[in-house]
Amino acid sequence: MKKEKKFESFNPNGVGLNNGHFIGLPFNEKEAKIVLFSVPWDVTVSYGEGTATAPQNILECSIQLDLYDEDIEEAWKLGIFFKPSDKEWLRTNHEYRLKSKEYIEALENGIDIDTEYFQNIRREINQICFDLKTYVYHNAKLILSKNKLLGIVGGEHSVPLGAIEALAEQYEAFGILQIDAHCDLRAAYEGFTYSHASIFYNVLPIESIKKIVQVGIRDSCQEEVERIQESEDRIICFSNQQIQEHQFLGNSFDSLCTKIIEQLPQSVYISFDIDGLQPNLCPNTGTPVPGGLTFDEAIYLIKEVVLSGRTIIGFDLCEVGGLGNEWDGNVGARVLYKLANWTIKSHESNAPL
Repeated sequence: MKKEKKFESFNPNGVGLNNGHFIGLPFNEKEAKIVLFSVPWDVTVSYGEGTATAPQNILECSIQLDLYDEDIEEAWKLGIFFKPSDKEWLRTNHEYRLKSKEYIEALENGIDIDTEYFQNIRREINQICFDLKTYVYHNAKLILSKNKLLGIVGGEHSVPLGAIEALAEQYEAFGILQIDAHCDLRAAYEGFTYSHASIFYNVLPIESIKKIVQVGIRDSCQEEVERIQESEDRIICFSNQQIQEHQFLGNSFDSLCTKIIEQLPQSVYISFDIDGLQPNLCPNTGTPVPGGLTFDEAIYLIKEVVLSGRTIIGFDLCEVGGLGNEWDGNVGARVLYKLANWTIKSHESNAPL
């Protein structure tokens, strides 16, 4: 059935269809403008596990969403396709999560990890995480080669690195808007090169990335703070404390968004760790932290990025609670719909595909 015929036969006001598609939308991958690529991975998580099944949780919960978007007319027609998690990678995640959990527990309990046994575990995990990065990179390249926009759905926050590397080969210069409770600037946290806490440390060598603008940070170590201070303004941090104090003093959130967006170049990649939101919105994320943005504040910031004339070249949504956590999946699906809609809209308004 052609796309136009699907528009005629699909009822956006009807019951959410449990058809295996995001929000029950009727589009296949070929027809879509944006492909949401699932990465089922939580091997390096250092606290709560389960985010490996977040893509499936989001997909299943999405059928409860209504399709009307107050900002974007007939948003459901934009063309979103959700690529389900690869079952083999989900199996691999389970196998290596058991190993990493043993290693992390030994580390936390002061057990000597400088033994051949534990060093072998660390080497295995670093290798499989590199393999995952390569898998994401090649799939991102394939999706982009078909003139599709790309959204990565994690999984832990380590997973978008391969996609960011692929985008860096397509765009000479772009910035990253990072919504997050954590800086994620640790070098090989817990001995894992591709740790969820090291994603932006691993991003720093990518020369195409001219700016990383962090929003909502409220849990960091001294080393990360020093890394920001030594970055010569390549990394700009709007911490949760700064955001709250800005508003306590009577300033609007809109004026703060202006300051944030002024730091971003024309092309923007959005990295959205769900723990950037208040924990009542993501209670089963891997590392919840008190404070954070409201749902409306986060969506308003994304909207203002596009209304400023900037283009969203891609995004990731990570660390949503996994299967069995319907509220987390519900919130994650709503964030994902807004991210996808505004990403497509930014290209239609500013840089048509």
